Amino acid sequence: MTTRSVVIGVGHYLPERIVENAEFEATIDTTDQWIRSRSGIERRHFAAEGQSTSDLATKAAKAALEDAGIDADSLDAIVLATSTADLTFPSAATMVQAQLGMTRGFAFDVQAVCAGFVFALSNANALILSGQAKRVMVIGAETFSRIMDWSDRTTCVLFGDGAGALILEAQEGDGSNADRGILATDLNSDGRHRDILYVDGGVSTQSTGFLRMQGKEVFRHAVEKLAKTAETSMGKIGLEADDVDWIVPHQANIRIITGTAKKLGLPMDRVVVTVQDHGNTSAASIPLALSVGKQRGQIKTGDMIVTEAIGGGLAWGSVVLRW
Repeated sequence: MTTRSVVIGVGHYLPERIVENAEFEATIDTTDQWIRSRSGIERRHFAAEGQSTSDLATKAAKAALEDAGIDADSLDAIVLATSTADLTFPSAATMVQAQLGMTRGFAFDVQAVCAGFVFALSNANALILSGQAKRVMVIGAETFSRIMDWSDRTTCVLFGDGAGALILEAQEGDGSNADRGILATDLNSDGRHRDILYVDGGVSTQSTGFLRMQGKEVFRHAVEKLAKTAETSMGKIGLEADDVDWIVPHQANIRIITGTAKKLGLPMDRVVVTVQDHGNTSAASIPLALSVGKQRGQIKTGDMIVTEAIGGGLAWGSVVLRW
């Protein structure tokens, strides 16, 4: 028998405020058509004043708990992926732990920007496989609207706020690809590319800073690296493109999504796409897409899923799992 980390619940939360592309036309030199043609984004959600990343994460976590039919104190751990935590410390994960009324176990944050959720998922899987936890809540949550330079039309129109969560539980499988749960992971980073996607502030500068991005460079790295990491994870278990039911990619840009699918030899009708409604929600985008995909009736029990993401660092990775 083989221990697997199986998804038993999923949920998401989006702030109430919806910002259509046209709203930007009054403040910067852009148009709805310009934004759609370059990114595929039509709208995004922004957190309300006073609404923090941990608030969004808690709402997504509660939705996942309800979906799983369990209570928070049955969790052993919370792993929260974010680059926009409420405070420098303590971690946003411990704030979620408190808001859920979870009085046992442990909680911590993971920071790998847009690749944060696949890093968090891989770490949660390792906790389960090592026997340190039996049930782990994995959350991706961001309030990127707080680090936007609203005068930079190339970046401020791309990002949104939101949160997604799923719950992993240790279950026994027979060790084959027919098992439900996480089947393979692949993580990578290369700090030499820091300057193409970063925030120009932080603790050492005593400022929050703004997101800065060299879009063409990010795009150039993204398609190649995303396809390669997906192929690496799939290769670890002998998976072919025809075996994959859904790709659930990081929702950054429709051109990156379509380019990666093409490299993997998968049609777009097997790709879960939410970027048009959410924009780039960084670490929240994959769990958001998983939850929405299930809600739409796309993702069903037994489906083979490949997730992949790339973010600042550069950091990138993928996870293959059977739902």
